[in-house]
Amino acid sequence: MVKKARVKWAGDMTFIGESSSGHAVVMDSGSDDGGLDHGIRPMEMLLLGAGGCASIDVMLMLQKSRQKVTDAWVELEAERAPEPPRVFTKIHMHFVITGVDIDPRRVERAIALSQEKYCSASVQLAALSEITTDFEIIEPA
Repeated sequence: MVKKARVKWAGDMTFIGESSSGHAVVMDSGSDDGGLDHGIRPMEMLLLGAGGCASIDVMLMLQKSRQKVTDAWVELEAERAPEPPRVFTKIHMHFVITGVDIDPRRVERAIALSQEKYCSASVQLAALSEITTDFEIIEPA
């Protein structure tokens, strides 16, 4: 499966990324690199991509197992190597699932399957990074 994308310069250190699905995102560097902070940094996008990919997987699996999820998010923390190419060396994903009668075994299994099998972004990043996960379940009051 071939995917195409385009990143076009928009002046200074600002670039517009366009995906094959027709969506666009503004990217920029920080002021240390001549950027004007007009958009997200490319490495931030990598981290968000892994979080989004894993979140979609987890929600699909929880919905298929008929879990009554009312809200969900993943909080990501990452460490980068101090020298170029400054790859991510450690990534931690903390999943928060809100809902009624959520089965923790199903959440744990969904996260594991996402990380081991389904989330292409996490599997790709895991080639260079140590990725850890945990989760909490919140019952609405």
